[in-house]
Amino acid sequence: MPWLQISVELPDEDPQRIAASLEAVGALAVTFEAGGRDALYEPPPGETPLWARTRVVGLFAGDTQVAAVRGALTRSLGRPGLEVQVAPLPDQDWERVWLRDFHPMRFGARLWVCPGGACAPDPGAVTVSLDPGLAFGTGTHPSTALCLEWLDGADLAGRALMDYGCGSGILAIAAAKLGAAPVWAVDHDPQALQATEVNAARNGVSARVRVCAPADLEPAGPARGAVRVLVANILAGPLQALAGRFADHLAPGGTVVLAGILAEQAHGVMRAYEHWFTMEHRQNCEEWALLVGCRREE
Repeated sequence: MPWLQISVELPDEDPQRIAASLEAVGALAVTFEAGGRDALYEPPPGETPLWARTRVVGLFAGDTQVAAVRGALTRSLGRPGLEVQVAPLPDQDWERVWLRDFHPMRFGARLWVCPGGACAPDPGAVTVSLDPGLAFGTGTHPSTALCLEWLDGADLAGRALMDYGCGSGILAIAAAKLGAAPVWAVDHDPQALQATEVNAARNGVSARVRVCAPADLEPAGPARGAVRVLVANILAGPLQALAGRFADHLAPGGTVVLAGILAEQAHGVMRAYEHWFTMEHRQNCEEWALLVGCRREE
């Protein structure tokens, strides 16, 4: 069946309130998009990322009466004359479209990421297979690519590793297949944890990947001070806020790998870590930076 996208952009309104109003009038799903060329606001872990101008998009059945939706939103938001943007969305086999656009990709010398059922061209490759229905985090974003390339070049054999903000589990699974053990895959989002569990099973590394929420990392738990490598591909603001927590998890001499950082944000993130780590600006890909640090002795 065809669909309709109904979008609302109100710079002076809370996007979460707009989202709730769209859901109340029958939206089947709601997403947030950048409303302009503004930089992403960086929230603490667990909160929704927003932009200075955020467009809120509701997905509706194709036979939805747009005038009725507009009227209901006008009343709900108290906005007479509210303007909405309407765009038809043809029905597609989204999994097939995803597979068409996602091909096996190589990162470094030996690491490949492939859609389920596809094989890497190199028979000696270390391959991560992802389920297209659970692939929020596939290696196509420059910051993820930077992390995967770093993992491919590192000696991970037998080293305890934490992937903080694991998403699809792509980095945790890649690390496990490259020899890291044990591997902690951490995320505040239950859907991300479920996706990681499914993808870890698909890749045969469930026994080595421990999936958990941040709250499950107890102050005196097994990860504290025992992690040799910690990879976090999130956003600059949360990375700065988490510097002390990451230092607690890493053993002296351990390595922190930080991504999801715009190049102009790298200096500020490095400063947040300098109390515990010797930091270096390792690499850029497009406008994104990768930072690597060594945990200093207390």
